[in-house]
Amino acid sequence: MEKNELPIPSHFKAEKTGEVWRVEYQNIADLALSWVKENGIQPASDDDFKICLIAVDVQNTFCIPGFELFVGGRSGTGAVDDNLKLSQFIYRNLHRITEILPTMDTHQEMQIFHSIFFVNDKGEHPAPYTQISVDNIKEGKWKFNKKLAHNLSYSTEYIERHLLHYTEELKKSGKYELTIWPYHAMLGGIGHALVSSIEEAIFFHSISRFSQPDIHVKGDNPLTEHYSVLRPEVSTGPDGRTLSQRSESLFQKSAGSEAIYKKLLDYDAVIIAGQAKSHCVAWTIADLLDNVMERDKALVERIYLLEDCTSPVVIPGVIDYTDQAELAFKEFSDAGMNIVRSTEPISSWPGLKV
Repeated sequence: MEKNELPIPSHFKAEKTGEVWRVEYQNIADLALSWVKENGIQPASDDDFKICLIAVDVQNTFCIPGFELFVGGRSGTGAVDDNLKLSQFIYRNLHRITEILPTMDTHQEMQIFHSIFFVNDKGEHPAPYTQISVDNIKEGKWKFNKKLAHNLSYSTEYIERHLLHYTEELKKSGKYELTIWPYHAMLGGIGHALVSSIEEAIFFHSISRFSQPDIHVKGDNPLTEHYSVLRPEVSTGPDGRTLSQRSESLFQKSAGSEAIYKKLLDYDAVIIAGQAKSHCVAWTIADLLDNVMERDKALVERIYLLEDCTSPVVIPGVIDYTDQAELAFKEFSDAGMNIVRSTEPISSWPGLKV
């Protein structure tokens, strides 16, 4: 353990990282307050060098074996390994992390990336992991399931036009084709919840540092995928009107009448981890990079990517996005972001004054 790192508290159970269990809030709160006294931890409001940790979609649906979209990576245990290291990173650096910002993928049944949304001429729905292209829509291979229309605030005619527009926009952007995902991160379900070990670590940090976690939900618009927390994959419908506003709250410091202050730009360092490296993590970082580059290119050096706390989507024999994820991280590094590991003392990271 590096001199300036904290020890891992005894309540942390590494062997339970891949399990779902109830966080005993009051007990953890009592332990956290004792921890503050034992280790001389100061409130986050006293930080001179402010650090924000963004934990992207660290939810059961992606991180627990047997759940809907477990991100195993090529090792098969990716997200569990990632969360073990991320939990330990939070505890060891609890006195340095000013705020933790979890993002949460949030879905319901009737959305454009779920099989119930489409039917073919036989009335069949596409299987999970089906890729739907512009040509599939033009040829009528997959059509909107009109039985859903009464549940959505759009007409059948509008949605049918939107499907062609949507797949065309995805093709123009150079991103993945529309993917039918298994039902996952369902609002109100166990899969939607934060992983227990991470939830406990965030709660422990919150009590110890008097720092409220800033949780951001995404993905509830029925007509667009939403990998990045900052904006949806497609922002407009066929009529040019906005589908889902780009999320400014992640950057917003205050709702000024003339100027919008960007919240993350007020931090001295922004650390990013979570799932999946090939999708929600990559797109969030890409959008963050675009936003920062628009304002001040020098700010990109404040961004740190925990490469050992994120894994790509790999479905053996079906899809493997490892190469795409690695290419994205190389591009981020080439742009000036810092690729780091959770096991390295953060005092050794370039530019961190801790």
